[in-house]
Amino acid sequence: MDTLTSMRVFATVVETRSFTAAANRLAISTAMASKHVQHLEAHLGTRLLNRTTRKLSLTDSGLAYFERCSQILADIDESEAEAVSLTARPHGTLRVTMPVSFAVRHMAPMLSRYMQQYPEVHLDLFLSDRRTDLIDNGLDLALRIGPSPEPSLIARRLATDSMMMCASPAYLAQHGRPRTPAELAGHNCLLYSYASIGNEWRLQGPDGEQVVKVGGTLRINNGDLLNQMAIAGHGIMCQPEFLVRAEVESGQLEEILPDYRMAPIGIYAVYSSRKHLSAKIRSFVDCLVDYLAEKGKLQPDAEKAQHG
Repeated sequence: MDTLTSMRVFATVVETRSFTAAANRLAISTAMASKHVQHLEAHLGTRLLNRTTRKLSLTDSGLAYFERCSQILADIDESEAEAVSLTARPHGTLRVTMPVSFAVRHMAPMLSRYMQQYPEVHLDLFLSDRRTDLIDNGLDLALRIGPSPEPSLIARRLATDSMMMCASPAYLAQHGRPRTPAELAGHNCLLYSYASIGNEWRLQGPDGEQVVKVGGTLRINNGDLLNQMAIAGHGIMCQPEFLVRAEVESGQLEEILPDYRMAPIGIYAVYSSRKHLSAKIRSFVDCLVDYLAEKGKLQPDAEKAQHG
């Protein structure tokens, strides 16, 4: 059997969590799908999957192999799609999801530019701060901000941004300015609902990392409303710099503890590993890269962070 084909069958079995579903997707029999995985296991000399009558699970070797072979398959698919897209004109409907506040504050000029450059592409945008499942919702592409995306997707890191702690002058005048990270625990901290950090703020400073458990009277799932509540004097927040820089520069907010920072967050273009990177997706991502680099206050980063 062809090992590359067996790798593709194995990856599809893992993605669908079923030999039957994988076989249906690949238009082969369930027995043939099983033979391909057995071929890989014999070739590698190790078991990749634990099989029971109810479910499949990856062994430790299977997980490591899945991550590696998925990347290889994605590279092959992307190379083939790139060869096609070099001669293909972007067209059709491109369905994209992106975070609400970032899109409203920053994306209109880029979207306008893209629409002028590629009039044959119809954009269908879905704004949400939740990590929406691309396949289940029929989406081609996601712009995501935060930690590295889930390993079942392909992610291209476009830029990074700093996190900034800040509060209004009125709040600091009334409650005092924290001088050390530990003092944050005694303040009303405004929390973003979808933040991966939860209520633990990990801060790097002159004396190394400090972890502070914070809490407060308000948790919101929208960054702009969180900003407005901080400006109104309700507490301290930690937000990406792209959301607070203008307010800090205008004096509505003040940065606190500037010597202590959370780890930078990534801005990623994310798409499904089982789809070819079409001309419309590639052109949109390239436009994003150029636009974010031009903005200057974000740190451009064209590194590809590919995951299974």
